[in-house]
Amino acid sequence: MAPEAHVVSLIVVRNMDRAIKFYTKVLGAKLRERAPGPMKNFWASLKVGGAEVWFVSPPEREKRKLAYHAFLVKDIKRFVGKLKKHGVKFEKAEPMEKNAKIEGPIVFESFGASAMFKDSEGNLLMVWQSFGQM
Repeated sequence: MAPEAHVVSLIVVRNMDRAIKFYTKVLGAKLRERAPGPMKNFWASLKVGGAEVWFVSPPEREKRKLAYHAFLVKDIKRFVGKLKKHGVKFEKAEPMEKNAKIEGPIVFESFGASAMFKDSEGNLLMVWQSFGQM
């Protein structure tokens, strides 16, 4: 069954219009579909890179922390630079390894480089460059 499945990431949003604007204008996503009528502020589907992402805005907020989502890139410095030009503010780099190198919001470790930022809805997102195969 799993090989036939299409995997979709869900992102909880507080304001559908604001989230769609951020993902399309800043991250270059394409709006695929938005629920019509009274459901228009509850669900939307976007294409982000090669992945499909569904925005949901449930009437009641969940109490658990939101999951991470990652953007896999080949050149993290370039990608982070582009996002900064769009006004994205990155979190302080937090290394996991003792010998990690930090350049601004990017932490370079033996296995890859990462930078963290929040989207318009407060979801924590990661930019990731693998030093192995992608």
